[in-house]
Amino acid sequence: MDELAFGITGENKHYGTPTNPNMPSFVPGGSSSGSAVAVAAELVDFALGTDTIGCVRVPASFCGILGFRPSHGAVSTIGLVPNSQSLDAIGCFARDPSILHRVGHVLLQLKAVEPRRARRLVFADDLFQLSKVPKQKTVYVVSKAIEKLCGYQPPKHINFAQHIASNVPSLKGFCQHSTNMQNGISTLKALASVMVSLQRYEFKTNHEEWVKNVKPRLGPEVSHCVLTAINTTYENVKILYTVKAEMRAALQSLLKDDGILVIPTIVDPPLKLNSKKGNSTEFHDRAYALLSIASMSGGCQVSVPLGKDEGFPVSVSFITYHGADKFLLDTVLDMYSSLQEQVNIASNSAPLPDVNGNMDASELLKEKGNAAFKGKQWNKAVKYYSEAIKLNGTNATYYNNRAAAYLELGCFQQAEEDCSKAISLDKKNVKAYLRRGTARESLLCYKEALEDFKHAVVLEPQNKVANLAEKRLRKLIT
Repeated sequence: MDELAFGITGENKHYGTPTNPNMPSFVPGGSSSGSAVAVAAELVDFALGTDTIGCVRVPASFCGILGFRPSHGAVSTIGLVPNSQSLDAIGCFARDPSILHRVGHVLLQLKAVEPRRARRLVFADDLFQLSKVPKQKTVYVVSKAIEKLCGYQPPKHINFAQHIASNVPSLKGFCQHSTNMQNGISTLKALASVMVSLQRYEFKTNHEEWVKNVKPRLGPEVSHCVLTAINTTYENVKILYTVKAEMRAALQSLLKDDGILVIPTIVDPPLKLNSKKGNSTEFHDRAYALLSIASMSGGCQVSVPLGKDEGFPVSVSFITYHGADKFLLDTVLDMYSSLQEQVNIASNSAPLPDVNGNMDASELLKEKGNAAFKGKQWNKAVKYYSEAIKLNGTNATYYNNRAAAYLELGCFQQAEEDCSKAISLDKKNVKAYLRRGTARESLLCYKEALEDFKHAVVLEPQNKVANLAEKRLRKLIT
């Protein structure tokens, strides 16, 4: 495991890194890497792990197995050396959902029988925007899986970050200044920063004396985290706990007593072993934006594998409110076989090809799209641009214009894809580079965004937007 449970890659410089049995050249995820690998390698049927800021959920995703983080405090931590007692939880891994269900019941000391109730899945559409895995392999799979099951209400789709921004008022002081279309991701980054600050504050409270007296020899990444925690002065600690309390209430108000939030477990594939990206701002920002939801709300979460995409494991997570652990475990057990059936169907499906058509009609549709855009009717603009693209799929402007509308809607992944298509059709399309850079920055892909803004500067050296964005991202990355 990561030293002192301070990491999410699962690497250990002193004792070696457990080998991810499905992808030996890539990290297993951590900090509970040994437990996850033992289950994935079929050495054991289940294993326990600790989860503070993702330490069960990440290795479960990277190793392609089930991982359960219980509600905070639901499983006793007596005898556990705390990392951060407000975030620490004892969870478990399994390959078989029935074993996860049984182990969960034992850990939680749950009653064997509970009346069945209706379930309502809530998809966080904005969080799936962060992932490059096709929705055909995530959202669509889950949606199709519940169609034939009894007791499931029609699913709901929301912008989760907007819900948090509206219901966790104490987060405002942690949000960076951003444009309207970046407000959502800014809220999630703020939540993640509070989580990390809370972890570091409590780690310092628990272990500062030991670290200063013993001066342990740690790996460079863990050493950096520990020293940052120990050397930071925490002035307004109360606000960290206030955010946590508000976050619990916000999740409860969204899900009521029958809701289950559906999100990607993590949006990036496993890193290569000994990769320098393991300590990158971008990788951690994107990971913690999702992992902070359960950690800061105290809710329970199960990561469920959904096959692979381009050779990398795919997973989604089901999250519900604090104390609803049995409800969640029962749901996963109920859905699992149907989910895997849909995974097999999705893996054999192919995307539909583009259709070319009449040039004059497509131009008319483009103009209608432009008019809708000027009237701030973003969805209508997308509709017109999409119809133009169906008629003529070789016009870079159509993709570029639709990307602008997608940006206004906060659909960053679609915007990035449209800009990439526009660039493939017109290598000197400055607006496409600028918009793709904006989309990638909003998706927390800082290095890729920087390259786009740099390219725009090469094409238009006096472009103020590109120059300012390049300077901002260089500062952020360094």
